[in-house]
Amino acid sequence: MKKIIPLLVLLIFSCKKSTEKEKIVPFAEEEKNYTEAYNLSKVWLKGQLDYESIPGLTMSVVQNQRIDWSIALGISDDQTALKQSSLFSICSISKLFTSIAIMQLVENGEIKLGDPISMYLPFFNLKQLYSESRPITIANILTHSSGLPRESNHPYWSQPNFNFPSKEEVIGELAKQETLYPADKYYQYSNLGLALLGYVVEEVSKQSYDDYIQENIINPIGMDQTRTFMDIRKYGTDLAFGYSSKKRDGSRDLVPFFSANGIAPAAGFSSNSIDLAKFALWQLNLLSGIESPILKAETLKKMHTTQLNDTLTDVKRGYGFGIYGEDSKRRVGHGGSCPGYRSVLSIDTKKNRAFAVMINANGTNPSKYANGVSKILDEVNLKKDQKPHKFADVEGFYNVQPWGGESYLSSWGDEIALLSIPNQEASFSRFKQIEEDHFRRILKNDSLGEALYILRNSQGRVTGFKRHQNIYEYISDRR
Repeated sequence: MKKIIPLLVLLIFSCKKSTEKEKIVPFAEEEKNYTEAYNLSKVWLKGQLDYESIPGLTMSVVQNQRIDWSIALGISDDQTALKQSSLFSICSISKLFTSIAIMQLVENGEIKLGDPISMYLPFFNLKQLYSESRPITIANILTHSSGLPRESNHPYWSQPNFNFPSKEEVIGELAKQETLYPADKYYQYSNLGLALLGYVVEEVSKQSYDDYIQENIINPIGMDQTRTFMDIRKYGTDLAFGYSSKKRDGSRDLVPFFSANGIAPAAGFSSNSIDLAKFALWQLNLLSGIESPILKAETLKKMHTTQLNDTLTDVKRGYGFGIYGEDSKRRVGHGGSCPGYRSVLSIDTKKNRAFAVMINANGTNPSKYANGVSKILDEVNLKKDQKPHKFADVEGFYNVQPWGGESYLSSWGDEIALLSIPNQEASFSRFKQIEEDHFRRILKNDSLGEALYILRNSQGRVTGFKRHQNIYEYISDRR
């Protein structure tokens, strides 16, 4: 592998003495100003976390060829607020790094996608039940069409200890396992398969998996906080505590620390949202014509292109990457789910936008938060040279009980936006100013609907708003 020159990513951080921290990079020459959108995104995210009793979340947004926004909300434990730099298990997002390592070896002519995995792993003795099956190839495993079982022959996802096997233990149990389907037949997600590809990387490169990934992917991209393992020495400090799914009584249990050991190439990495944003930015830059010694653009495009379309499960896979949605809503990336953690890396190559989301709890859907913020960003109408917060004095929370949790009014360019909280879709209504405190809702066809009136006291301070003849009291401007 040729020597790779590190890529530098400039990050500018701001700190606040609270459980919520955010960073906004100064605007470049884009056509829109996203200040109000990021403010509304923060309000929506914080509301969802509070109403869903989620301990904490971090998110980074890539657009305009940079990391445009990062935020940390909530806690690692009762005493420790999450930071933008807080580390999480990224679990199956680890597979993307293993997949890129394999494609590097393909580019270098050291392996071929059509090669049987047994060519590189002489210990591969898992029983093939189907005589009509072709040999299980590297490509099969990258697309999860190998017919391999989902897991190694160990109960490592089980409480209380999550005892992941060593590489030697994984290999030692292969002979006791059988294929589920003929190769190339059906989609079957397989942690075992990607772990085996990690072993291929070691066999071919003559390096440890950790050394190879650090040297050829992580360090060149500048992912300073990303590791192929979870560091127990950082657990509860830099590495956020993980929590269970919400129980019937609304509580969550602290999940014990785990190490993926021999399953690390499939599920073992730790990282933060900023580093994953760097990873996404490298991909978007490569696709936009900025060459990289890590991979060729044409190789990454193949990884992002559908190589398996399983009509039985409606699953589409590239080489390593999941492919989600169609046309304008198409995204590539991967999710992660491990004991105590959920994460997602979602890349929209058409919009040149990406999201890295990390949550320190199970029973949640990080894609929901990426999609919600993306929806808010899509609605931005504030021009780059336009001053935000035109209606700053009306911005804040309003009491809409008993009908809902609360509502938030925000400036939205020359309009105001009304966001209900909680709100699963991050949808909001826009209102056009008719006269000073008189607004009307903008319908989808741009015609005007019902009126909204801002209410003030004798000193001119906002006390609430009236809509449909109902009055909703102003609560605060907390964000």
